[in-house]
Amino acid sequence: MKIIDVPQLSEEWFKARIGVPTASNFDKIVTSTGLPSASRKKYLYQLVGEKLGALPEEGYTNAAMKRGIELEPQAREMYARDVAPVVQVGFCLHDEGFGCSPDFLVNEDGMGQIKCPSLAVHVEYLIGQKLPTDYVQQVQGELLVTGRKYNDFLSFYPNLKPLVVRCYRDEVFISRLRVELLKFIQELNELTEKLR
Repeated sequence: MKIIDVPQLSEEWFKARIGVPTASNFDKIVTSTGLPSASRKKYLYQLVGEKLGALPEEGYTNAAMKRGIELEPQAREMYARDVAPVVQVGFCLHDEGFGCSPDFLVNEDGMGQIKCPSLAVHVEYLIGQKLPTDYVQQVQGELLVTGRKYNDFLSFYPNLKPLVVRCYRDEVFISRLRVELLKFIQELNELTEKLR
C-alpha cells in the first residue's frame, strides 16, 4: 500500500483518486452481503470516463454533508482526546488498484471512519450500538486497503454522547469484496483500453 500524503479534499487528493475505485463507493460495487451491486455498471462507466481524461463530475453535496465536513475536525479531536491519539493521512492506494481516505489512523493497526449525521440518525445509531449496514462496505473496504486490524466507526453530534463501534476485519466479507474489486478493475482497464 502507498500513502499519498496530501490534504483530503485538496486538488492533489482529487487527482490521486481519478479512475480509482474508492472505499466510500465500494457500496456501488458490492452489497453489504458481498454480492455485486445494481449500481456497479454506472460507477464503472464513471471511472472509465475519468481514466479517459474527463474531469470527475462534481459530487452531490447537500447541507447535511457540508455540516458533516465542518464537524469532522471536532469529532476527530474528541476521539484523540477520549480514545487514542490519531494521525491524519491523505489517500491510501492498495497495490491492486483500489483505495481509501481514512478519517484517521490509530497506532500501528487501527483506523477510524467519522460520520456526523443528523440528530435523529445519530440517536438511532446510539440506540442500535452497532455499525450501520450502510457502512459495512466502506469500513471493511478500508481494512482491506490498509491491512489494518480494526476500524473505529465514530458517529458524532455536538453536545451528545458519541458512538464509537470498533469493527474488526471480517475476512469472509473482505475476501468476497477483493474478488469483486479485482473483477471490477479488470473490466475497468479493458473498457478504458477499448475506448482509447
